[in-house]
Amino acid sequence: MEQPDLYSADGLLADGILAMHENLAAAVEDALGRPIPEVEISFRDLKISARLPLAKPGSEGPQVPTIWTQVKHGVLKCFSNQETAEKEILRGITGVFKPTRITLVLGQPGSGKSSLLKMLSGRFPMSKTIEVSGEITYNDVQRAEVLSRLPRFIAYTNQKDDHYPQRTVQETFAFAQRCCGGATLEPWVLKALDKCKKDQHERAVKLMTAQHKFAAEIRVKSLGLDRCKDTIVGNAMIRGVSGGERKRVTTGEMTFGRKRALLLDEISTGLDAATTYDIVNSVRSLTRHLKANIVVSLLQPPPEVFNLFDDVLIMNDGRIMYHGPREQVQEYFENLGFHCPPRKDVADFLLDLGTEKQHAYVKGDFTESKVPLESVEFAERFRQSGIFQNSLTYMRIRSNHQSDVFDPIKDPCVFRQSLLQDLVTVFRRQCKIKLRDKTFLFGRCFMVLVMGLLYGSVFWQMNDSNSQLILGLLFSCTLFISMGQAAQLPTFIEARSVFYKQRGANFFRSLAYVLASSLTQIPFAILETVLFGAIVYWMGGYVALADRFISFLVTLFLCQTWFTAFFFFLSAASPSITMAQPVMMVSIFFFMLIRSLSVNQYLAQKYDVCVYGGIDYCSRFGTTFGKYSLQLSGLPTGAIWIYLGWLYFVVGYIVLVLAAHLVLEYKRYESPESTPVVQADLDAKEGPSEAMTNVGNASATVPEDVAVSIVTPRAPRAPPVTLAFQDLWYSASLAMPNLEP
Repeated sequence: MEQPDLYSADGLLADGILAMHENLAAAVEDALGRPIPEVEISFRDLKISARLPLAKPGSEGPQVPTIWTQVKHGVLKCFSNQETAEKEILRGITGVFKPTRITLVLGQPGSGKSSLLKMLSGRFPMSKTIEVSGEITYNDVQRAEVLSRLPRFIAYTNQKDDHYPQRTVQETFAFAQRCCGGATLEPWVLKALDKCKKDQHERAVKLMTAQHKFAAEIRVKSLGLDRCKDTIVGNAMIRGVSGGERKRVTTGEMTFGRKRALLLDEISTGLDAATTYDIVNSVRSLTRHLKANIVVSLLQPPPEVFNLFDDVLIMNDGRIMYHGPREQVQEYFENLGFHCPPRKDVADFLLDLGTEKQHAYVKGDFTESKVPLESVEFAERFRQSGIFQNSLTYMRIRSNHQSDVFDPIKDPCVFRQSLLQDLVTVFRRQCKIKLRDKTFLFGRCFMVLVMGLLYGSVFWQMNDSNSQLILGLLFSCTLFISMGQAAQLPTFIEARSVFYKQRGANFFRSLAYVLASSLTQIPFAILETVLFGAIVYWMGGYVALADRFISFLVTLFLCQTWFTAFFFFLSAASPSITMAQPVMMVSIFFFMLIRSLSVNQYLAQKYDVCVYGGIDYCSRFGTTFGKYSLQLSGLPTGAIWIYLGWLYFVVGYIVLVLAAHLVLEYKRYESPESTPVVQADLDAKEGPSEAMTNVGNASATVPEDVAVSIVTPRAPRAPPVTLAFQDLWYSASLAMPNLEP
């Protein structure tokens, strides 16, 4: 076999992505002396349910979370037992995703597709109201044994495209490769190749090293992003790549590393049929050559994309209606009494089954009493089918998988990099993001400069004996320099969704992210403190001593960093910006901490004297002028308060940073607020016709990425209107053109 060019991504892709995968598979299998290890995912009697509040018909619907609504909910919860209902998300499903095969998951929105993929990838958001039962195994290894390491060998792509808008496509991929792939090949991979012949070892290592080195460039080219690789990703507010390109960035970002299974959720949103075909065909080659296990959820795949899949899984209302070979799916439903029209796409036909549209497909020799109509009937028929029985037989008698050192399931590392490497990688990224937010940086520097000049000119060379004026300016300084950090609260909350995605994929440790984000703020805090503090201090006429000026700047800097850490913690602990902003305003009560600045000013030698302004304060009041001025405002008079204030800021900063780390690690707001279960929806289950109507209506309104999909109360349907017309004429007067010369 001809050796490919190993010195560039173009050389590796000279014969196409399929040939590159084939060359790599041949080299690795040659070196190992056996096929590449596979990962099989099986689940048995998997059930997910949630206990949610029950809302009576006519009661208030879901409300926007505010401090008042949350306090009201908490008080009512303490003094009354709110009625709840159980919402079943997955209803005891059983199946297996086989390696070397690519599976298509179909289903109406709210059918449970995303919940299944999230649970199998370890990304399902758990809480005390969620109950999970059943068994999930990976190569016969229980899910609990490998839960922390699942993201190392199973990739999951979400429907949402959460990215840092300031980063380019190339930088996004390079960061993902560094976090998931590391700087070099994994030690366990090199160890697995030690027992082969020297030439086989060299060929395999060279190929794997080259693909590892150019992984980001290869991913850019294979996803058709070469033209926009240096364009920022952007978002709704910042112009960047298109929506379809952003979706491809999401798909590529989450598949870096030595992934043996890919769970791709709605990757075709915003893409045309040709691009979708290329992407699916590319990942399909991973199953053929690299023995990967690919599961793709699509909403309405075109026929050419549908034909690329080996297996099809159809879900409805948390149940499996079919899971088996694609070639047999149409025949299976034909035997149940449903006929696909000649010019109807098979995928669209399958999506209509289990909804009110299915009645149009009932074959003439079948009556509706003989065909399944509801999801529970479809699921029961499938459990009785030979296809399902064959799957059960396969799960019972499948051969043992070759679990050796090359198998990623045996890799004991939860993260690819060490904590220090994580910190350096994330810190570099955060610095670039900060520097590219030029609008905020220039705007903040300009505002600091202008406000400093305004404060300095208004309080120009203040009267030293007017303590209220002196203290008032100190308070204004701390208020402005500290509360100015509140502008970053929306930015912190927006970045949180990106953190959830990347931390869930084990890109880095939570501590590395918190430390990197905190350290990134320090240089800009120093710049703002020096720029603002120097102007106000000298124009305001404070004590002209170097040590007092430095103490003034240090106190302002520590106060600013404390509030930055406080707002960062607030963004981590708040469910939404609606909750965070009111709490942010309460933080003004912490401004009693200006006592450090006040003591620093009035205990200077200039003021800590008996006679000042012609008045002997020692003989009249028994204390110096500086201490007397502090006592007038009820402030302490000991110099120790300067250092106690600094200690408070430092300890508080450390506590807030650690608290933010704990919240981000153990409390994540990855799912929307729970929507109450409506009594009318529960009653509808008693009647088949009403239940079928609800399924049809909900299909277009329930978002698929919601972890717990609840059908909310809807307005009654508008009555049908007939529009008739007869002898309708429409005419217009046209000016005759002037034909005269």
